[in-house]
Amino acid sequence: QVQLVESGGGLVQAGGSLRLSCAASERTFNYYAMGWFRQAPGKEREFVAAISWRGDTTVYLNSVKGRFTISRDNAKNTVFLQMYSLKPEDTAVYYCAADPGSVDVLKRGGRYWGQGTQVTVTS
Repeated sequence: QVQLVESGGGLVQAGGSLRLSCAASERTFNYYAMGWFRQAPGKEREFVAAISWRGDTTVYLNSVKGRFTISRDNAKNTVFLQMYSLKPEDTAVYYCAADPGSVDVLKRGGRYWGQGTQVTVTS
């Protein structure tokens, strides 16, 4: 069964950084667009960042541009989200997603999802 497993979440003070990882269970994902979404308590899940399978196209939520960087290592079937200058409003459960389509397709919601990892930013 296809699986996406996130790790790297935690508790951090405002201004701090975290690096999320998402490991895919199959090499098939090397040819998928990969991305991150988040859901804060009482809010809808929102798109955060996505990367094409080649890694040559990235897209970001406006509020994280310049602070978050998405990357991937296809040799390790892993996608990363490096988060700097974290703010309390970044607090959410972060989900990894994958889709065989483009990053524009993934932005609307991926076909495969991980279980999520909690990120909490204190002020």
